[in-house]
Amino acid sequence: MLFTRAGFINRHTQLSKSLFFLKLSPIFCTMSLARYQHNLIAVCQMSAKNNKDDNFKVSKDLIHNAAAAGAKVIFLPEAFDFVGESKEETFNLAEPLEGPLLNSYKQLARNCKVWLSLGGMHVKKDGTQLLTNTHFMINDKGDIVAAYDKVHLFDVDIPEKKIRLKESDMIQRGENILPPIESPVGKIGLAICYDLRFPELSLTQTALGAQILTFPSAFTFATGSVHWEVLLRSRAIENQCFVVAAAQTGVHNKKRSSWGHAMVVDPSGTVIAQCSEGTGFALADIDLQSLRNVRISMPVWTHRRYDLYPSMVQTSSQDPDASPHYQFGQVQVPAAGVFYKTRLSFAFTNKKCVVPGHVLVAPLRPVTRMDDLTQSEVADLFQTVQKVETVLEKVHNTTSSTLTVQDGPLAGQTIKHVHVHVLPRKEGDFPENDQIYHELQTHDKEEPDKKWRTEEEMAAEADILRKYFY
Repeated sequence: MLFTRAGFINRHTQLSKSLFFLKLSPIFCTMSLARYQHNLIAVCQMSAKNNKDDNFKVSKDLIHNAAAAGAKVIFLPEAFDFVGESKEETFNLAEPLEGPLLNSYKQLARNCKVWLSLGGMHVKKDGTQLLTNTHFMINDKGDIVAAYDKVHLFDVDIPEKKIRLKESDMIQRGENILPPIESPVGKIGLAICYDLRFPELSLTQTALGAQILTFPSAFTFATGSVHWEVLLRSRAIENQCFVVAAAQTGVHNKKRSSWGHAMVVDPSGTVIAQCSEGTGFALADIDLQSLRNVRISMPVWTHRRYDLYPSMVQTSSQDPDASPHYQFGQVQVPAAGVFYKTRLSFAFTNKKCVVPGHVLVAPLRPVTRMDDLTQSEVADLFQTVQKVETVLEKVHNTTSSTLTVQDGPLAGQTIKHVHVHVLPRKEGDFPENDQIYHELQTHDKEEPDKKWRTEEEMAAEADILRKYFY
């Protein structure tokens, strides 16, 4: 295992500055570098075969040792469950979602009190001869908090060279990019291996708030030797994210071998941890303040020219002329309910109003917390709020408004998307003025005497408001 510290050394200068890197036991690395740690993770490397029990024993040892070293989140590679020698064997070895192998990993997470990134498991789906290649994120209570199905499949068929590697022969591709997962070390975007070659996926995840991008892999030796590190460092630099890439290594069977070189790259593109040959893990510190510093010193997200090319998240689904819905966290807003839109924000009518005229304003980019917004987005959001407030007070004949943001679940946020409540106020609308905040805390809960408004009602209100903006 090789462990390096960001800020101490760039890996390309290790030969001339060997004093600055250590090849030590995980426990010693933790003790030696404890005063530098913020959010310690472990990136693992292994050489899976076609024996699931043996592979689990290897993974179990890696997880126990990494947990003992202080890792909060432990990342395993693609195909951590097994590497089959044929299509038939692969299908026979695969398990359904609630199979014994996944349950063993859930128990392992509980016992070790760590989060596990299980980088790519063969999962049987009912009623089909295809599998999914699924990246599971399991929390320290043993619960599955996310399951991502690989969306880009590695298909190569060159008959004249007798090369045929087609994942689609066995794997059903995924259809969704998951929003980043909140973890003890930061917001994690899930991907798998070949996804690494498609920057659109990573840009989308970063736009949704990702701080860490993951690429658990079983890269072939031929492609890994020329592209592996270059691609990982590129994804880190262009997204200004940490990149964590657990890896398969060595010979799996007579037909297949993997490149290895599991690593962690920091947001400036420096490799801060990397596994040497064989089975093992490397430790890295996810310093989110350093990530913020990189984004502040090189504010590329505020320099993007959305007027010249489409945003990776402001897709046609955000354009009411092209699609019937806007994305709003984990739900969708009918475009007919949107009454005002800027380049970065949109305002829309509310499904459950606390007072008449209660509307919402949100950034077009669906991020969870205020801290995730760029300076341009913050400015645009509150300039939009100011304009919406002025219109609402005119429409509802009042001179006061309540403006509030529920920033995070403990503040009452239920939709995982930053949004501002704009509520025009009238005298006597509440017996005590501050009761409005209690009502906001509970207004979006289903109650027999408080029904949701229909889309038709929301659209009719939006039609009235839209005339004041256009």
